[in-house]
Amino acid sequence: MRFDYDLLIIGGGLVGASLACALGRSGLRIGVVEPVTFDAQQQPSYDDRAIALAHGSQRIFSGMGLWDRLAKQVTPIAQIHVSDRGRFGFTRLRHEEAGVSAMGYIATARLLGAVLVGRLSELDQVELLCPARLEGVRRAADAIHVEIDVDGACRSLSTRLLVAADGAESAVRDRFGIPVTVWDYGQSAIVANVSTQLDHKNIAYERFTAQGPIAMLPMGVRHCAIVWSVRSDRLAALEMLDDAGFLLALQDNFGYRLGRFEAVGKRASYALRLVRAHDAVGPRLALIGNAAHALHPIAGQGFNLGLRDVAALAECLAEAARAGADPGNAPLLRRYAEWRRHDQGRVIAFTDGLTRLFANPLLPVALLRDAGMLALDVLPPAKRLFERLTMGRVGRLPRLARGLPL
Repeated sequence: MRFDYDLLIIGGGLVGASLACALGRSGLRIGVVEPVTFDAQQQPSYDDRAIALAHGSQRIFSGMGLWDRLAKQVTPIAQIHVSDRGRFGFTRLRHEEAGVSAMGYIATARLLGAVLVGRLSELDQVELLCPARLEGVRRAADAIHVEIDVDGACRSLSTRLLVAADGAESAVRDRFGIPVTVWDYGQSAIVANVSTQLDHKNIAYERFTAQGPIAMLPMGVRHCAIVWSVRSDRLAALEMLDDAGFLLALQDNFGYRLGRFEAVGKRASYALRLVRAHDAVGPRLALIGNAAHALHPIAGQGFNLGLRDVAALAECLAEAARAGADPGNAPLLRRYAEWRRHDQGRVIAFTDGLTRLFANPLLPVALLRDAGMLALDVLPPAKRLFERLTMGRVGRLPRLARGLPL
């Protein structure tokens, strides 16, 4: 039987586009459904947000043949400095000690999007369906049939495998009835770019404060991106501040490690929740990225975890393509789900545990976590394990995550 696609990806954001790029020369016929045109300035997935790329993600882009297009435009992280403001606990992670050229890299979503879309335009086996929206889904034994609205025209398509890359509020996941666990942290993240008096020296800061953790990410000369997680009941007051007032509040919480904050760009905010699907697969269905797991931004693990989903699923599908196998067969999808289960569980437990630990105001808890940070700073074996976890180098790694092509 002839199908329109071997693989239809719903969601052309950073994760969905990465999967299409990874498999673009596998011989599979791929469609990408995205509601906003890829070259639109208002494309929400490719805006000016700062994305922290772990060392493992750099290797995935290298394995995909895209790192050379990114390398000169990203900011390397030489050191990560973690501290508890007003207390004695701190930890420093240095690239020399970890044996890597950088602990990670900072890029904008716009840069990543431009590189991914540039590669997609070179791939004859990938069709971009946009602006398009999913209207209906019907499952059959040998295919999934979907109805999409493409720029006002209805199209009926068939695919052997449907991939949900449509975010934490995934319509695909909901249509297939995959249950989720949702935990509202009662926090919101404020994201913005700031100019600093002093050079950041390629140091990324994770500063835990009484008002919530502040991530300060190096971006260019005397320029940083911030992700400030605050209690949701304080968000309105911070949003009402003018730029000068906001910078004073940020200064009061972060301190003066970078001197004075001199300017702030456009601010945005979003609510913080943990969302985890109970299963990463269904009949002829696979979930990747935020459709499978949406995390608190603490430690910057969200996109990196999604990119490792891409690497594992791409390897399973590339092997199936070489063998002439059905890309939507149940054993393949179960293999993908089992492969990802441990990594996803580890990272979710890690980020959720950190969020809860540093939100606890009790003095005994504060003393214990500060002692733990100091111990981590002076115990090399513990630090190496922590580094491997945050860099995405724990467990059985897919070929792309080892910097190898499919």
